[in-house]
Amino acid sequence: MKKTLAAVLLALSGTAEAHEIWIERDGDGPARIYLGEPAEPLPDGGDPEFEKLKAPRLLSPAGAAPVRKAGYLEVEVAAGDVRATDDTVFVPWGPDARKEGVVYHARAGRSDPKALLPLEITPVRANGTRFVLIRDGKPVPAAKIVVITPDKWSKTLVTDARGEVDVPTREQGRYLLSATQKEEGGAQLPGGSVAVLHRISTTTFVVP
Repeated sequence: MKKTLAAVLLALSGTAEAHEIWIERDGDGPARIYLGEPAEPLPDGGDPEFEKLKAPRLLSPAGAAPVRKAGYLEVEVAAGDVRATDDTVFVPWGPDARKEGVVYHARAGRSDPKALLPLEITPVRANGTRFVLIRDGKPVPAAKIVVITPDKWSKTLVTDARGEVDVPTREQGRYLLSATQKEEGGAQLPGGSVAVLHRISTTTFVVP
């Protein structure tokens, strides 16, 4: 049986909103940029939607063009925290009068307490475990931040009046923080105009 248009749009919406872009980096080595579901084990060869990750825009100077690997893009970047954004992964979906779209923001590292992305989870202090969610330069109170630990345990935290949360670091390894903000009122994406914009932001850091 053929899927109805509504079913197709619902599936696309669920895929776009469930997926995230995140960056992993070990020390000052190359950055690895992923598209997928970070709370789930990465399938062999990468997430089925990985092919849609073409050319995320890096804020950090890149030493060379990204190289496509098995499930991630690898790129040499300057020392320090790495940031990227991508608004071309999924084309807008939904009825013409109320199309939706998604923009991904990603960061690896917590040495820089400044926010440079439109939506960013940044440390309050360099290398600390207290983070603040920043939207267009302002903290976002009462927002959900999901914490995924190295063993895939996850917990949802809610930012306080200053937009901040304390992140529990129970073990060594890589942590991922994720936040989503929904914006009404219209926006322009490379794939066309949308009435609803979903911004999804991740930050990863390593506890040695």
